[in-house]
Amino acid sequence: MEILFVIGFFLMLLLTGVSLLGVIAALIIASLVMMVGGLFVIVIKLLPWLALAVVVVWIWRACKKPKTGRNDWISR
Repeated sequence: MEILFVIGFFLMLLLTGVSLLGVIAALIIASLVMMVGGLFVIVIKLLPWLALAVVVVWIWRACKKPKTGRNDWISR
């Protein structure tokens, strides 16, 4: 569906008298802006899950008891 938008954008710029070089530059800049915006949105969407993973690891390490025993010298 997005390809139809790009084709329509391309055709309208050509019909209004913008040169082919201007159209290509506009498409490249628009693609870069959309890519950066999409990456930013992905980071915002994943932020709660990343925070949840940090909390789970923090709780796991806090609840995990260190092993103490007679064979501590074996691991050295």
